[in-house]
This record gives sequence, structure tokens and C-alpha cells, in this order.
Amino acid sequence: MDSTFFMCKPDAVERGLVGEIISRIERKGLVLVRAELRQIDEATAKAHYSEHDGKSFFDDLVSFIIRSKVFVTEVAGPKDTWAVVRTLIGETNPAKAAPGTIRGDFAVDIAENLVHGSDSAQAAARELALFFPEQ
Repeated sequence: MDSTFFMCKPDAVERGLVGEIISRIERKGLVLVRAELRQIDEATAKAHYSEHDGKSFFDDLVSFIIRSKVFVTEVAGPKDTWAVVRTLIGETNPAKAAPGTIRGDFAVDIAENLVHGSDSAQAAARELALFFPEQ
């Protein structure tokens, strides 16, 4: 099995959309290997968004992701699971996300776009190690 990292961000948790979002992943045939509702600390948030460090929106990203709880998961599937999940998520900008995708159906703001999914196999490995270091 191939695994990837997936997160329901604070806005998804606050709006009560975690069940709907996770059910879409499961209906696709993917499996949740581990999952946890947690509060992310600032150091983990900065490590997660390290590729954006130095950009004008970095501090806003960190503040957003630590403002309340998130639902972090390891999602498994047969092959290229990260790509399958990214397709389910839709475009980063909800205004451009196709209907039927998570962001296309539920998000309205690019700054609060509900979910995060790894964008490559390498990112999945890094993010899984960051959020589930004990494994």
C-alpha cells in the first residue's frame, strides 16, 4: 500500500465538515491508517510550511493552522495515493476548484481552503514523519 498525509484544517473542523470530507476519501476506496484530532504547536506549523518561510503570507499561514484543532491523517491506497487525494481536494483557490471536489463544494476563501494534502510522494514522507514521528 502507498500512503500520504492529509489534514482537515481548522476551518473544516470548526464548520463540522470533517465527517463529510473523510467520507469522500473513504468512498473513493482509500483507507485511513491513522487519524488524530490535535492542536498543532507553532514549531510544527513552521516546519510544515517551511517552504513558504520568508514569504509575505507565512505568518498568516502559521497563525491560521494553530488557531484551533486540526484532523491529521495518514491515508493509504494502492498507488500514487497523494495524487488521488489531490484530485479529490481540488484547486488551491476555491474559486477555480471544480464542483464535486472538496474545495469546489465547500470552500470560498483561498486563505481558508479547508484541507491540505501532500503534493508529492516526497512531501508525503516528510509530512507523515513530521505529524506521526512515532511511526
